[in-house]
Amino acid sequence: MTYLVKREDVASFQGVVVHNVCATFTLAREVEWATRQYIFDLREDDEEGIGTFLSINHQAPAFVGEELVIESTVESLQGHELICAYIIRVRERVIATGKTGQKVLKKEKIQAIFNLSNQ
Repeated sequence: MTYLVKREDVASFQGVVVHNVCATFTLAREVEWATRQYIFDLREDDEEGIGTFLSINHQAPAFVGEELVIESTVESLQGHELICAYIIRVRERVIATGKTGQKVLKKEKIQAIFNLSNQ
């Protein structure tokens, strides 16, 4: 997948820009979306994917206007748990690497977990 870094993607907290480069939390969002694509092929209509972990080794800056290329691969699929590895590049420059974890569960089970946690 690709993603064009926008001005609103820079590292800022409470309205104050810290760095005019792509924030780690922007990378997290885009990686979650990229690796979620596998879930669409794995789940049934009464199931949904839910994230279990995300690791990011942010290694280099990506600047506003640059295009991120996110390459993800399935590392393992055991039962209902999917682990993906990924690398993010701008041209030949490695921006970040890491892994994501997701589980495919029945929608009603996810809702029950949310309800229990909200008490």
